[in-house]
Amino acid sequence: MTVAVEVRNVRRVFRTRTGAFAPERIVRAVDGVSFMLAAGDVLGIVGESGCGKSTLARVILGLLPASEGDVLVDGRSLLAMDRRERARLIQPVFQDPFSSLNPRQRVHEIVGLPLAAQGNVPAAQRRDRVMEMLARVGLSSEMADRMPAALSGGQRQRVAIARALVLRPSIVVCDEPTSALDVSVQAQILNLMRDLQLRLGLTYLFISHNLAVVRHMSDRLGVMYLGRIVEMGSAETIFRAPRHPYTRLLLDAIPDLELIGRSRTPVGGEVPSPIAPPPGCPFHPRCPLANARCRSEKPRHTRDGDVLVACHAVEEGRNAT
Repeated sequence: MTVAVEVRNVRRVFRTRTGAFAPERIVRAVDGVSFMLAAGDVLGIVGESGCGKSTLARVILGLLPASEGDVLVDGRSLLAMDRRERARLIQPVFQDPFSSLNPRQRVHEIVGLPLAAQGNVPAAQRRDRVMEMLARVGLSSEMADRMPAALSGGQRQRVAIARALVLRPSIVVCDEPTSALDVSVQAQILNLMRDLQLRLGLTYLFISHNLAVVRHMSDRLGVMYLGRIVEMGSAETIFRAPRHPYTRLLLDAIPDLELIGRSRTPVGGEVPSPIAPPPGCPFHPRCPLANARCRSEKPRHTRDGDVLVACHAVEEGRNAT
């Protein structure tokens, strides 16, 4: 297995104050995340809003420094790369195409910006590469001279995808790339991204709160809760037989015609504040399987089959259905 991205015990801490004389408070947005992403695979990261998914994405992209730990891309630490080298290896596709594109630039300028930033690509070659990428994402050449305001949401996101791929990176970090789009357009963009991934041999880190979307896209799945990965393994295995109670509750929330009439347990409560996380397992205030150990001792990752899971109930066999 060729490892494209390795995340080693990454933590990202923010320090905040509510006032000039208030005590400093620490927010552990990402709290000890480790995983490896194989070249050519799609790893989905899911979890509720506020669990640290987007912060993790920005650390992996090098847009935020890790407070602890390291991120290796193609075997090299991000800390050892300059901005241009990092951009050639890994690129983002962000959530909202209405804010991620410069409204004052034309499409060809937006898509060609990464090439211009490299500083060694002639203008004529940039134009050719831009037109090639627009065609790959399903946009006609006449779109090149349009402004973003003249495009639909789906067209704007295709421009954002073309911009991400114009340097021919091997890794793309997709942070909720369809959540701002109409449902009718989401499937088109997801199918385009999957097609590009297969045609170009891309490696995706695909971040979403929507498990149905991740199921369509991912080879492997990581479930994130309050800054930690609580379950990780083959997407097929986790969707078929989830171990962690949080994963089970998330899957119960997915609409499924085959499961009409089956009793479901909704995810109760809210994600605790990362400023004051609960002791022990951070999920225990919402967990139907919590006991005294869960309330006092933070679980470590253990292997259950081909899945890594951080849960005392799984370790003790209390999660059987």
